[in-house]
Amino acid sequence: MGIISWIILGALAGWIASKIMKTDHSMGAVANIIVGIVGAFIGGIVMNMIGKVGVTDFDIRSFLVALLGSVILLAIVKAVRK
Repeated sequence: MGIISWIILGALAGWIASKIMKTDHSMGAVANIIVGIVGAFIGGIVMNMIGKVGVTDFDIRSFLVALLGSVILLAIVKAVRK
């Protein structure tokens, strides 16, 4: 995947994850992109731990992996902030 694909996938995954975790009001576009990209890495690690493939291409499965990782990341951040 190219850098533009990572940014688009990260922005979408980060934005939807922030909606799910109800942190959208405190996050901007750049934060959503960062959460989505880091979430893609976290989601890839989680998928590898259960014997599946992580983010491979710009498709729905990779988006769902990035979304899973983004939700995990935001849950950890919310727990640490409390």
